Amino acid sequence: MKIKKTIELPEEILLCLRTDEDEFIDEMKKTIAIKYYANKKLSIGQSAELAEMSEEDFIKLLGKEDISIFRFDNIDEELKEDIKNA
Repeated sequence: MKIKKTIELPEEILLCLRTDEDEFIDEMKKTIAIKYYANKKLSIGQSAELAEMSEEDFIKLLGKEDISIFRFDNIDEELKEDIKNA
């Protein structure tokens, strides 16, 4: 199921950005997908779907934004566990 909503923005914004509506919406979806992924609210798959991209292309986009797909929630504890198990 998809939800469709309308947003309004001043035409001057598009003129200042030198973009059209479709490019602006595409960029907005990608930006929101990156934000939600970085804040651990969506998975890579969900974020890729939101951005209307393949997972592979979304991962490449994350790389361009210097966002790692590897998540280390508690690096100190994981490192101590790895050293202990070595």
